[in-house]
Amino acid sequence: MHFESFVTGTLPHIHFGAGRMAGLPAILRPYGSRALLVTGRSSFRQSARWQPLIVGLEAAGITWFETRIEGEPSPSMVDLAVARFSAERIDAVVGIGGGSVLDAAKAIAGLLPSGNSVLDHLEDVGKGLPYDGPALPFIAVPTTAGTGSEATRNAVLSERGADGYKKSFRHDALVARVALIDPELLHDCPPALIAAQGMDAFTQLLESFVSLRANPFADALAWSGLQAVKQGFFAAIDGGDGPVAGQGRAAMAYAALLSGITLAQVGLGSVHGLAQPLGSLFPVPHGVACGTTLAEATAVNIAALAERSPESPALEKYAAVGRLLLDQPGLDAEAARAGLIEELRRWTDRLQLPRLGAYGITEADLPAIVAGSRNNSMRSNPVELSDDEVAEIVRRRL
Repeated sequence: MHFESFVTGTLPHIHFGAGRMAGLPAILRPYGSRALLVTGRSSFRQSARWQPLIVGLEAAGITWFETRIEGEPSPSMVDLAVARFSAERIDAVVGIGGGSVLDAAKAIAGLLPSGNSVLDHLEDVGKGLPYDGPALPFIAVPTTAGTGSEATRNAVLSERGADGYKKSFRHDALVARVALIDPELLHDCPPALIAAQGMDAFTQLLESFVSLRANPFADALAWSGLQAVKQGFFAAIDGGDGPVAGQGRAAMAYAALLSGITLAQVGLGSVHGLAQPLGSLFPVPHGVACGTTLAEATAVNIAALAERSPESPALEKYAAVGRLLLDQPGLDAEAARAGLIEELRRWTDRLQLPRLGAYGITEADLPAIVAGSRNNSMRSNPVELSDDEVAEIVRRRL
């Protein structure tokens, strides 16, 4: 193993384990007595866990307010919430939900002290003003296992349409003070959501593992997360109340957490580069965008590396993941890479991930998608892809 210099970013204090949700009021209380809860449209509020949380907050002497996020958060959603609660003397923000909820809560926590618009700081499309905090303490409680937003420093905000975008409000001050991961919160997730979110987490782990910025610290976490996906993904999808399903959900919650940590440390790759225009120009859910393109992006990356950068460590890393997924530790490198691609294609079929044409995407849209993919994620892809190669990934999934 070769050790080069690396720097790690800020990490949250992590509370992981079944039943941890019950401890949220005690975790929150040291930050103050007035909390803003950011939740999704209705699923958590309608669950059996809502009332015990409210009882616990009141017993801890915490006055709470609530705002709900429906769909992917936009800058206007964040600004409205900041304006609505700026006079309420909020001490801490708690996000309870999927990645969209956590991203919105993260941005709200970052802006409540100043009352600024998020467009003052949103990368590329905002005013470009520097953000140096302060942010309110933010506690992240994921109820899905996919984005890893509980461990990242960026809040992804979107506008959809012909001029749509997905951009980040990004700063170390936005990292959650506490990430509370309770796998029991995944129990009620429908199989299709676990599948899409799980493919997002797996993609983030794989792209971090082969990133141009990869380092031994992030590699160790990514590999542990990949092993967890191998162990628990399909058990989590199958669901149920038994121990196998429970361990599957725990494995995926753990994998998603690690995927957030690794992407924050070393970046992602071509799949997430493409997910940005696919999700902003078209109504493609993020997990689906990742899952449906992963196998073909992996195939294109491996072919480009073999042709132009055969000494890249990413080639052996792809082979290692192939051996892991196929349970064949003795497989030679070329066969392992080919096996990885075919296994990911089998996953795509087994999960019935839709083709991009189902969202109205056609060959005529390829130039705009390729142009929109040239973002931060694409810059850490293990090999620089040509426009034709990027277009080919999409074309194979039309």
